[in-house]
Amino acid sequence: MSAFALWRRLDTPGHDAASILPLPDGWRLHGTAVLVHDSLPARLDYELELDAGWRTRWGVVTGFLGNRQVDDTITRSARGWTFNGRHVAGLDALVDLDLAFTPATNLQQIRRLDLAVGQRAAAPAAWLAPGADTLVELPQYYRRDGELTYTYEAPTVPYQATLELAPNGFVRSYPGLWALEASSG
Repeated sequence: MSAFALWRRLDTPGHDAASILPLPDGWRLHGTAVLVHDSLPARLDYELELDAGWRTRWGVVTGFLGNRQVDDTITRSARGWTFNGRHVAGLDALVDLDLAFTPATNLQQIRRLDLAVGQRAAAPAAWLAPGADTLVELPQYYRRDGELTYTYEAPTVPYQATLELAPNGFVRSYPGLWALEASSG
C-alpha cells in the first residue's frame, strides 16, 4: 500500500503533503508542512520509519520556524525514546511518535489499533510540538464510530472531534485544523 495526501490548514495559513510507502519490514511516512506557527513562517520536513506493526522506530524533523533552524532526530528502542541523542524519561511504554504540526501521524495509530466499530482504545504518544526541545506524553483516545469515522480525544491539549478518514487511511477531515484537498492510493 502506497498512499499520498495533501491537506489545507484551517486555523492558520498552511498546507501539508505526505506519503506512506511500504518497506520490506515496515513503512516509511514522510512529508512537508508549510504553515504559519506563532505568527512565523515555517517549513517542517518529516520522515518516520515504522515497523510492520505500525510502531515508530525513528523520526527526523528538519526545516525552519521563522529564523530558527530545526534539525531533530527521534529514536525509539528497547531503552526508550531519545530526542537529539538525549534519553527522554517517562515515555518508555509509548510506541507512537505524533507530530503536532501534521495530520499524517494519526495514520499509524489508527492502523496499529485496528479497532472494530464501537471499540475504543487509548493510544498515548510521544508528542513533538513545533519548536519544542523535547518530547512529551500526549494522552489520546480513539473510538471507531463507523467504517471511516473515529472519535478522537486528546484531553491535555484539549481537543475532541470526529475524524473522517479517506479510503487510503489518511485523515480526510480534522475539524477546525485540517481538511484533505487531494489524495491517492
